[in-house]
Amino acid sequence: MEKFSYMNIPRIRSLIDFRDYLSSLGVGIPMDEELKVGSDNPLGQSFQMENGRTIGNHFCIQPMEGWDGTADGKPTDLTTRRWENFGRSGAKLIWGGEATAVRPDGRANPNQLMILDNTMADIEMLRQALVAEHHNCFGKTDDLFVGLQLTHSGRFSRPNVKTKLEPKIVYHHPVLDEMFHIDASLPVISDTEIDDLISYYVQAAKRAQKIGFDFVDVKHCHGYLGHEFLSAVERPGRYGGSFENRTRFLREIVRGIQAECPGLTIGVRVSIFDMPPFRPDDNNIGRMLPYHNADGKYPYAFGGDPDNPGKIKLDETIQFMDVLNSLGVALVNFTAGSPYYNPHVTRPAYFPPSDGYQLPEDPLVGVARHIHTCAELKKHSGKLLCVGSAYTYLQEYLPHVAQAVVRDNMIDFVGLGRMVLSYPEMPMDILSGKPLNKRLICRTFSDCTTAPRNGMVSGCYPFDHFYKKRPEAEELKGLKKKK
Repeated sequence: MEKFSYMNIPRIRSLIDFRDYLSSLGVGIPMDEELKVGSDNPLGQSFQMENGRTIGNHFCIQPMEGWDGTADGKPTDLTTRRWENFGRSGAKLIWGGEATAVRPDGRANPNQLMILDNTMADIEMLRQALVAEHHNCFGKTDDLFVGLQLTHSGRFSRPNVKTKLEPKIVYHHPVLDEMFHIDASLPVISDTEIDDLISYYVQAAKRAQKIGFDFVDVKHCHGYLGHEFLSAVERPGRYGGSFENRTRFLREIVRGIQAECPGLTIGVRVSIFDMPPFRPDDNNIGRMLPYHNADGKYPYAFGGDPDNPGKIKLDETIQFMDVLNSLGVALVNFTAGSPYYNPHVTRPAYFPPSDGYQLPEDPLVGVARHIHTCAELKKHSGKLLCVGSAYTYLQEYLPHVAQAVVRDNMIDFVGLGRMVLSYPEMPMDILSGKPLNKRLICRTFSDCTTAPRNGMVSGCYPFDHFYKKRPEAEELKGLKKKK
C-alpha cells in the first residue's frame, strides 16, 4: 500500500468523519464526543500516590533528548528552554525530561546530558527552571511530580562522534549486528562489567535524589541497554537465558537504589512489545526483515511471538509487570519497539524521518495497537501507575481519545512527547476548555528526529518560531529536498 492511500489527519474534518475513517480501517479507538473542563474532565482530576504525594492531573510529559547539551554533559540554554516549556505545559507528571546517561560511554550522542558529580549543580538548575516556570504559570507545585530518566545506550551508544557507533552489546543480534555494522568479534559486555555498571545507576539515582528529583526512571525501552537484556535469550551466564536472568539487571538496580536512596520513587519506561527490524523495500515502503533461527523462531522481540514474528505476545510483559510490583516500583511508562529499526511501531507518523521508510500501515493502526495493548496491561498493573504513549498522531482528536481512555480506566496518564515541542500549552488548553491552536499542533513531520539524525539539535522547526529562525532550519530544508 502506497503512502498517500492513507488519510492525513488534517484532511479529516469532524469527529464523525474521524470515526468513519477508523471504521473503514477496521480500527477501534475509544473517544468522547463532549469534552469536559477542569476537574470534570477525568484528565483534570488529581491522583493520590501511595507515598502520600499528589499528582495534579493525568497528563505526563515524555522524555525527549535534544542533542543540545555540552560536551561534558551539562544543559545549555536550549535544554533549559525545552524544560521550561515542559513546566509551562501544565502536565503534572514529568517523566524524566530527557534520557540522562549514567556514565560517558553510555551516551546516545556526544551532547547528551549526564548525571555525574560535575554536572549535578547544572541539572539541579535545569529542574528548578522547570518547576519555577510551572509555578509562574499555575501558582502551585506541590502536585507536580518530576523524575529523571537514567540510561545507558548500549548498542546505540555514540559518546564521542555523532556518526560513530561505539556499541556495548548484551548479545550478538544476527539482524541488528548486520544492519549497524557491528563486528562479530566485538566482545559482549561481561557479567563483571554489568555488575559494575549497576553501581553507576545507583550512584546516579543518589545524585538525582540529592538535587531534588521526585523519582528516577530505570530505562528499559527502544533498543537501549536495559531493553536489550529483556531479549537476551541466547546469552549465557547470570544476565541471559531465563526470564529471571534477563530481569536481573533491573532487579539489582532497583534494590540498589532502594538501599541507597530511601524514599526515592522508582519508575520504569519499557518497550512492552517489539518486532523484528523493518527496512525499506524497492518502493521505500517499510518491510519486516525475515529472519528465523535454527529452531525456526525469532526470539529477540520482547513482548513478541517468537513463532509469528511481528505479532504481539504479552506473556513475558505481564511477568515483567509482576516483577515491577514485587520490587515496589511505583510507575511504569509503556512504549514499544525502537526508533532505530522499527520507528513506525514506536512513534506513528505520517511523514517518516530521514533514515526511515514509507508507511507499511496507517499510523492510526499503530496508535490503536498502543492504546489497546496498554489497556490489556493495565488490567495486570496491580499498584503500578501506568503511562501510555503514541497519542500525538491523533492531533485534533487527541483530547477526545485521551479523555475516554482515562475515563474508561484503560490508562492512568496520557503521555505527550513530540506534541509539546510544537505546542507545550496543549494540556492546559484541553483542561481549560480552550479551542486547540491548530497552527501549533504537531503534524508528525518528523523534523525533530531528522535533525539529530543529521547532527543538528532537535526541536520543532515547522511550528516553533524559535527554531524556525535558527540556521539549522535552512539546512534541514535543503536536506529534505535531497531526499
